[in-house]
Amino acid sequence: MYQLDSQVIVQIGLIVKDAAGTARHYAEVFGLPLPEVVMIADDAIADTHFRGKASTAKGRAAFFKLGPVEMELIEPIGGPSTWEEFLRTKGEGIHHIAVRTGDLGKATQFLQAKGMPMIQSGAWLGGRYAYVDCTPQLGTILELLHFDQD
Repeated sequence: MYQLDSQVIVQIGLIVKDAAGTARHYAEVFGLPLPEVVMIADDAIADTHFRGKASTAKGRAAFFKLGPVEMELIEPIGGPSTWEEFLRTKGEGIHHIAVRTGDLGKATQFLQAKGMPMIQSGAWLGGRYAYVDCTPQLGTILELLHFDQD
């Protein structure tokens, strides 16, 4: 029986209204270096799809290394996305946990067969991602990350 090929959480993602401001607060509270705020899903490579349709979704993001787990702060901008939908319907908060996978297609098919639909997918220079809505079963969205060098 197939199971996800990673049991290690690599990232926790939070949706925020202001990535730069929230990053400043985290840096102050935890005594961390202030990360650069970068654009995500903002290029021709992104190929973002939300709920089966092409999307112009973008975001501003800041990344903190917290030991082996990265914390991602995402401020949604642009077209429809899981980020924008989460902020609009639930407000700020934990949006996803992420794990790496060597086979994104097999991992998403496995979860879809368990009633966990893919809600957003896309790419960046170096890999691809898929957000899968596992909220009824696991209490959160899972982000599957596939890195080209895997």
